[in-house]
Amino acid sequence: MAEDGDAFDLFAPPRAAADEVLTLSFESWEGPLDLLLTLARGQKVDLKQISILALVEQYLAFISGAKALKLELAADYLVMAAWLAYLKSALLLPKAMQEEPSPEELALRLHLRLQRLSAMREVGARLLGRDRLGRDVFARGAPEGLRVDTKALWQASLYDLVAAYGQVKARTAPAVHVVSRRPVMSLDEAIVRVGRLVGARLDWARLESFLPEGAVGALGRSALASSFVAILELARQGRVDIRQEGMFAPIFLRAATDATGHVEA
Repeated sequence: MAEDGDAFDLFAPPRAAADEVLTLSFESWEGPLDLLLTLARGQKVDLKQISILALVEQYLAFISGAKALKLELAADYLVMAAWLAYLKSALLLPKAMQEEPSPEELALRLHLRLQRLSAMREVGARLLGRDRLGRDVFARGAPEGLRVDTKALWQASLYDLVAAYGQVKARTAPAVHVVSRRPVMSLDEAIVRVGRLVGARLDWARLESFLPEGAVGALGRSALASSFVAILELARQGRVDIRQEGMFAPIFLRAATDATGHVEA
């Protein structure tokens, strides 16, 4: 803010050229509007003798006649004219009906408000005069940072590559299941063989004697199991007799005989 007292005294003459000064002409007064408002504030002029209608008409004529009038200057004159009309209306009211402060207090309030308006204008001008971001000054760019590129380094010999390829190939290759052919004797073969051999023998014979010759290993075990089941089936049919003297003792069999001791056909 300015240090001199006239910086905020908006009742002082506005900074305008001679042709931009609003001069009023009444029967009891002739002079600038700001001087009239100053004298009215100090109660040195009788506002009752001032015609508000003439004031408004002269203000409108001044605005319409000014071709290059500044907006701020017109606003100042409008505020002054409005307060003059307000002060006169307050003076015209009877004292008993006045519910608002006296014209002197209102004039003081007007003075303070105009000072505040001037301060705000000055601060606004200072703000506009400062350097602007993006026009006068520029912000510091945001850092981009560091980018880390990671690359895998593989070290392998030819044997490692071939072994890895073999493992992948083995995992992805289709699985083929082959059932190996084993030498076995079926149950039907054992029934036919035991039935044929037991009919040619007259006495008891061990089960192992009915096995094929050379049946060893897997074939021998399969022939023994099939022959055992075969004699059980033949005994159920009544074609053979089975004898075993004890648990886990050798099994003997012969062709079945009737009550007279003859071999059944």
